[in-house]
Amino acid sequence: MARKDNAADAANPGRLKQIALTYKMTRKADSKIGLVLAAVGIGTLGVFLAIGFLIGHPVYLGILGFLLAFLTMAIVFGRRAERAAFGQMEGQPGAAAAVLDNMKRGWTTTPAVAMNRQQDVVHRAVGKAGIVLVAEGNPNRVKGLLAAEKKRMARIVADVPVHDILVGTGEGQVELKKLRTTMLKLPRVLSGPQVTATNDRLRALGDLMSNMPLPKGPMPKGMRMPRGGPKTR
Repeated sequence: MARKDNAADAANPGRLKQIALTYKMTRKADSKIGLVLAAVGIGTLGVFLAIGFLIGHPVYLGILGFLLAFLTMAIVFGRRAERAAFGQMEGQPGAAAAVLDNMKRGWTTTPAVAMNRQQDVVHRAVGKAGIVLVAEGNPNRVKGLLAAEKKRMARIVADVPVHDILVGTGEGQVELKKLRTTMLKLPRVLSGPQVTATNDRLRALGDLMSNMPLPKGPMPKGMRMPRGGPKTR
């Protein structure tokens, strides 16, 4: 019992430190985060207190208002923190891979299945919607990467639907913050066993990550493919 209490006590400072770190990072991109959270909290509590005085139960409504104000602040903080994180990642090579890495339930993702020296890259995700190729980089250059990857996969998964998404802010592109939502909206056409079979067949193709030690998540700007390294197949 004492061990559980000690573990809980040790975990709480860690969570508080993580929240504080997240707040500092968010404030760098969103300078109004403090004012927004204060306004949301005070506004929610004030509404419930006003209702409490009107119906003659200010204490009960005040307690309920305090709890809901805290919950509302947490929700608003989470969304703005996520938006700030996406804003900082936007445009960085490998940012889409970081988003795909968090889509673990129902999806199997493989980063950097194709790449060129200009850091244009294609990632692959497999789920009940089929195969999704997510490209990031110059729109003109990634078209060639996507075409080559589709041709390479067609030899063994011709019966599986393939979708391609180009991450960016231009016309016909999907913003990084909307990538997850866009993929979840794709129609589900495969069963669980079919997804497993597709993944098994695709593993035979291999990928760049298995042949090249690349860091996970966004890659540092200026990093280039080494000469003689893997090329798009």
